[in-house]
Amino acid sequence: MGTEKLVDPTLVIYSNGETELGVSTEYGVVFLGKHAQGGEVDLSAWFGDGPSLESTVIEPIGGGLYTAEADIRLPSVPLVFHQPAHREIVTVLGRAGTSAWSEEAEVRRDPRVDGILLRPSGRLTGAPDQLGAGVYVGEEIQDYRLLGLVSGRIRITGSNGASIDYITVIGPQDLWRLVSHRRDHSHKRRWVYREDVL
Repeated sequence: MGTEKLVDPTLVIYSNGETELGVSTEYGVVFLGKHAQGGEVDLSAWFGDGPSLESTVIEPIGGGLYTAEADIRLPSVPLVFHQPAHREIVTVLGRAGTSAWSEEAEVRRDPRVDGILLRPSGRLTGAPDQLGAGVYVGEEIQDYRLLGLVSGRIRITGSNGASIDYITVIGPQDLWRLVSHRRDHSHKRRWVYREDVL
């Protein structure tokens, strides 16, 4: 038996000389397609003993989301389809190069915005290299459920002229497309078993 363990669902996707983050779920890889919306891409998945680089093809699923399917079984996480409560604490997982990072953030609501907002905190700023980072509910990493993907920043100005910055999240209102896309497949590909990722 190999030493690899399914420890991190965060992926780095390489396309057109650029990188972006994505998440491997039980229904496949999901990402924002910021740098490519079709064709071949490479992705790095992290196992217990390090990264594995895989080649795959992008498939659009709608709602600003894209998917891909690797030949090997990737570290993955389940999805959750509830809207989080105002001020609920969630965890954001991302990656900068080979280093993983995590940050807790507070969910906020604003009547002018349809969707999930997070208050920036610590490392979580909504910077371009954080787009596609997974937003999770759950107490421990083994219990995490994917709520959505970091999609950008927004600044909202109140009637008093004060501005508040938020992180935007593509959440359950669009992630259902991944489930629907996988159910539409007429056959499921068999995993390829290799010595480097047993």
